[in-house]
Amino acid sequence: MRENQQTYTGPVAQMAQDLLKRPTIRQACKLVLDGCVAALAWILATSQIRHDVPSLLDTVAWVTFAMAVNLAFRYTSQHFRLLAIEEAESFIFGTLVMVGLLMVISPFRERLGIDADSHTLFLVAGLVTCPMWLTLRLGFVAYYQRHHRLRYAHEHVKTHVKAEGKAEGCSECDQDRVHQTLIVGAGRAGAILCQELRANPQLQCRVVGFVDDALEKQGVRIQGIPVLGHSRLLPTFIKERGATQVILAMPRAPGETLKALSQVLQSEGVRVKTVPGISNLLGDRPWKPELRDIAIEDLLRREPITLDLGSISQQVEGSAVLITGAGGSIGSELARQVAPFHPSHLVLLGRGENSLWEVERELRQAFPGLNMAVELCDIRNALRLQRVFEAWRPQIVFHTAAHKHVPFLERNPEEAIENNIFGSLNVLRAALGTQARVFVNISTDKAVNPTNVLGVSKRIAESLVLQAADEAPPGCRYVSVRFGNVLGSRGSVIPLFREQIRRGGPITVTHPDMTRYFMTIPEASQLVLQAGVLGQTGKVFVLNMGSPVRIVDMAMDMARLSGLVPGTDIDIRFTGVRPGEKLFEELFTEGEQGGSDVHAKVFEAMQVPKEAWFLDENLQRLKEAIGLPEGQRQREILRCFKRLVPSYQPSAIGLGKYADSEKVPAPPLPEEVTLVN
Repeated sequence: MRENQQTYTGPVAQMAQDLLKRPTIRQACKLVLDGCVAALAWILATSQIRHDVPSLLDTVAWVTFAMAVNLAFRYTSQHFRLLAIEEAESFIFGTLVMVGLLMVISPFRERLGIDADSHTLFLVAGLVTCPMWLTLRLGFVAYYQRHHRLRYAHEHVKTHVKAEGKAEGCSECDQDRVHQTLIVGAGRAGAILCQELRANPQLQCRVVGFVDDALEKQGVRIQGIPVLGHSRLLPTFIKERGATQVILAMPRAPGETLKALSQVLQSEGVRVKTVPGISNLLGDRPWKPELRDIAIEDLLRREPITLDLGSISQQVEGSAVLITGAGGSIGSELARQVAPFHPSHLVLLGRGENSLWEVERELRQAFPGLNMAVELCDIRNALRLQRVFEAWRPQIVFHTAAHKHVPFLERNPEEAIENNIFGSLNVLRAALGTQARVFVNISTDKAVNPTNVLGVSKRIAESLVLQAADEAPPGCRYVSVRFGNVLGSRGSVIPLFREQIRRGGPITVTHPDMTRYFMTIPEASQLVLQAGVLGQTGKVFVLNMGSPVRIVDMAMDMARLSGLVPGTDIDIRFTGVRPGEKLFEELFTEGEQGGSDVHAKVFEAMQVPKEAWFLDENLQRLKEAIGLPEGQRQREILRCFKRLVPSYQPSAIGLGKYADSEKVPAPPLPEEVTLVN
C-alpha cells in the first residue's frame, strides 16, 4: 500500500494531506460537514411536513440554531473514526436539548411570529439532526474499519505472494491462515474482544460465533455474531463452524471452569487462548483483552477479591510508603498495587540493584506522576537502614525482604538468622524510631509447626512484630500476614516446570504426595494490602488460599497445556524430598485459628506474645551461636530455635541431622520413580 501511495502522491496532494493534519483545518472541515448535515435534516423535515422545498433564509436560521447546539456539545472536537459509547450518548442529550429548547419557546411562538406548522417543523428537524450527525460519524467508523481490513489483506497477500513465489489467486492460501474463532463468554469481555479482533485484522482471527451458558443470551446476536448455545455443545460448534481457535473470554470465571473447558478443547485439537482475569486489577487500572495461552495460573484462579478500596485509599493516599525487598515478586507487586492510591512517596528498598531498576522503570512508565525513590540497602545494615528511614520517615512499611530457599537455608542457617530474624528486627527498630503508623510483615505458612530453618526464622520474626506492636505508640498497627507459595515468584516450581517442558522433560517432582497451597501474586498482594493496612495491631493474619494442590497434578496440567500427554510424550520423575521439606503445609497450629473481620478471605492466627526478656535473651544466644565452630554452631542454633519455637521439628536430612535425638526418616519414595500412564 505504501508503494502505491508513492506512485500517485504529488506535491499538490501532499500539500493537501499536510493541511488536513492541522487541527484548525480539520475542525473547520468537521464544522462544514455538520452544517451540511443540519441543512439536509431541515430539507428532509420540510419535505415531510410541508411537502415543499424550504427557503434559503429558513435553512440558514435552522443551521445557525443547530450549530449553536453542536458547538455547545463540542461535537466537532470528536474524533470521527474513534467514536466511543460516551460520545454516542452525547447525541441523545443533544437531541433532548434541541427539542427542549423548542418546547420552551412554544408558548411564545405567536409573539415570535411562528405558526403551529413551523413549530412542528422545528420539532421534527430537532429530532433528526443529532441522529444524522451520529450517523455521519458511524459512517466514518465503518469506512475506516473496512478500509483498514482491505489494506491489511492487500499487503498480506502481496507479502505472501513474494514469499511463496506465486502470482495472483493466493486469497485461498491467505484465508487458510485466518483462524476461525469461537469466543466462549458473550459478556462485556467477549464483546470487547470481538471488537478488537475485528478492528485488528493483523491478528488473523475471524469470529464465527459466541458460546455462553446464560439462558437470556441464547439466540441473540452480538455485533452481528450469533450466540450459538451452551458450552457443553462446544465440540459440536467447533465442527459446525470449522473453528480452529477458541478464546475463553471469561475473566471472572473460576479456575475449575477454565480447567474443564481447556481439557475438552485440547481433545478437539484446536488452539486455546484466554484473556487476563480481573483478579490482578486494583484501583484505576483498566481491564484489557490481551490474548495469551492458558497458563497454570488460570487453572488455579479463584473468585475475584473485593477489597475495601475506600478505606485503603484513605489510609494510603498522601502517606509515605516504604517497601523492603521491593525488587522481589511480592514486593514489586505491592508497589504496583499501592501506586494507584497516590502515596506522597513510594520508597523501594532492596539490595538487588538490577531488580530494583526494572521495577522502578516499570512504575515510572505506568505512573508518571508518582513520587518514587529507590534505596539500595541491605536490611542487615542497621545504620544504613536507620538513615533511610530518617530521610523518608515512612508512615506505612511493607516488610517483604527475606531469604526463602528452603534447602539453601538448611545448609546455611546463619543467613536466615542474620537476614530473616535480625534483619527484620532492624526494620522494626527503624520503623519504631521514626514512628511508622503501619508495619506489615510478610510471613509464610512454613512458620506453622516448622520443619525447616525458613519456617522457624519467620515464626521468630512474627514474635518480634508482636513485641513491636506492644512498644508502638497508640493508634499504630504492627501485624504479620502469613500465606503459602506464590505462583510465578522467584524460586517457584512453575518456572522450573516450564523450562523442563521446553527441554522435553523429564519434569522433576520431589514426591508423589507433596501438596502445597498456592496463590497468584496479585491475589496475595491485594489481601496483604487489605489485612495489613486495615487489620488490628498485634495480630498474625492468614490468607485463605483455598485447597492444597498436589505438585504432581500441577506438573501434569502444565504438560497438557503444552499439548503433551504425561507418561507418553513427557516423563514425570520423582527425585525425593529435599532437606527441610515436608509433604504438606499447614495454615494454623492447634488452637490458633480464629475469625477476622478484616476480609472474608482473611483469618487470624491467635498467638500469645512472648516475654520481651525471653526474646532478648535467646536472640543474644543466637547471635553468639553464629560465631561458634562447625558442628557446635549448628547444635547451638538448634537449641535456640527449639526454645523460641517449641513446635519446631527439624528435618532429619536438614539442620536436624545435628540433633542429639534419633533422626526421623524421610518419607519414602515409591518403587517406580517415573510416571507412566
